Amino acid sequence: MDKATIDECMKMSFADTPFPQVVARLSSAGVSAYRADLIRLQNAYYDGGGDIYDHDLPLHGDRPPIAAEFREADIVTAVRAIQRSEIGYSEFLRRIMRAGCASYSVFFGGRKAMYFGRDGAHYTEKFPEAQ
Repeated sequence: MDKATIDECMKMSFADTPFPQVVARLSSAGVSAYRADLIRLQNAYYDGGGDIYDHDLPLHGDRPPIAAEFREADIVTAVRAIQRSEIGYSEFLRRIMRAGCASYSVFFGGRKAMYFGRDGAHYTEKFPEAQ
């Protein structure tokens, strides 16, 4: 995995670069999946061959507590808002945390993201079709 490109992609995400562009760059860097731990504010990137790279999530400012109840409808609303570029990545993270998301995983090969609550509740979002 190209760790410098992963570092660059983290900066791109917090500069509100659209998700498909970030995924393309991460994929070209050898990443096959990643997991965002919103409790620890850390991402773990995986290459599919056993290599793992951890990176802190630089969520600055008002860090909301993660709600005890997982509210799927609020997760979906946040996902749709970021897909339409109505909010940036920092605000997206804050919204899903307030909606009870403790972690999420993105699987490039499976073309989906899975959002998890503290109690195992989850929501799966398939990547939108390319336009």
